[in-house]
Amino acid sequence: MTRLKMGMVGGGMGSFIGDVHRKAASIDGMIELVCGAFSSNKEKSIASAKELGISGNRAYGSFEEMIEKESLLPEDKRMDFVAIVTPNHMHFPPAKLALEKGFHVICDKPVTLTLEEALELEKVVQSSGKVFALTHNYTGYPMVKQAKAMIAKGDLGDLRKINIQYLQGWLATAVEKTGQKQASWRVDPEKSGIGGALGDIATHAENLAEYITGTKIKELAADLTAFGDGRVLDDDGNVLLRFENGAKGILTFSQIATGEENNLGIRVYGTKGSLAWYQENPNELTLYWLDKPKQIYTPGGNGTYPESSDYVRIPAGHPEGYLEGFATIYRSFAKELNSLKNGKPLSKQPDFPTIFDGVRGMQFIYAAVESNKNNAKWTKL
Repeated sequence: MTRLKMGMVGGGMGSFIGDVHRKAASIDGMIELVCGAFSSNKEKSIASAKELGISGNRAYGSFEEMIEKESLLPEDKRMDFVAIVTPNHMHFPPAKLALEKGFHVICDKPVTLTLEEALELEKVVQSSGKVFALTHNYTGYPMVKQAKAMIAKGDLGDLRKINIQYLQGWLATAVEKTGQKQASWRVDPEKSGIGGALGDIATHAENLAEYITGTKIKELAADLTAFGDGRVLDDDGNVLLRFENGAKGILTFSQIATGEENNLGIRVYGTKGSLAWYQENPNELTLYWLDKPKQIYTPGGNGTYPESSDYVRIPAGHPEGYLEGFATIYRSFAKELNSLKNGKPLSKQPDFPTIFDGVRGMQFIYAAVESNKNNAKWTKL
């Protein structure tokens, strides 16, 4: 394997998600950060680069400058791919340019600001022949992989009910009015898009439900609310779901659920059994059966399938969490890039979220907003 060179758009000093991406990318030793347009302010970008141990001549004042100048470097020197860690409105422009200039892309979710941008980016990805990954990082947890494998093998029987939640409480007060940067852009339609918490966390729930179960949401009925004083975008919602396989479900999400931290969880009920997984206790997958006691699976423990155990980095009994799940996306992405470098074709079904998942997420956002406008009318994705 060749150690891949990463360039970053956004993620300068003080950035939460930029730091997460850098740590996750470094965990498996397959990627190194070599350059970045860490800020639209050149001085701030250089200062961030210095803090990260990157040469000042590889710190750029814009993503356009970075992509153009990196493309002129020899192949063994220039970046291999771009990581985009900006607010939603700045996903599409650098992703499109990077792909057109021959660079692979890994991008934060949701994929773009609008559905129109997502559909255009889908075409660019397909025509470019480059790899595009989306960081729906919760799909990287070993116990999520175990749940997916068990359902795919029919262990739970036919699926009947799929309930998923993503509850936070950090916007229970008007923190956006205190200058809190993470909040201020998320409540701004020009930077966040037409969905607030819907785009920020409900898309994670939607993606996780479809990833684990292997079935798609066919239609939904959404009731969205902006409880925060003066907020335009939703900060709470409840969505009824109908799946393509006939299963029914509920997706509930909130960023005003006082006291909640990061309560993402899923319950899947089948004719033979059911399962439960919660992100705040990610190393336990609980199975409930019709005719035998419940079972608790742990990463690398007895009975785990290769689809799960292949992603365990440390001995059983040692906890793995958020950064490792994120790192799994980067590792799978890096393997795909190295496979291409070795002359192999693009994988038809790579084990990381792709542009198609990004488009799917935007379709979910738009369908939910449309349903809510029509008094929770059933709306097809």
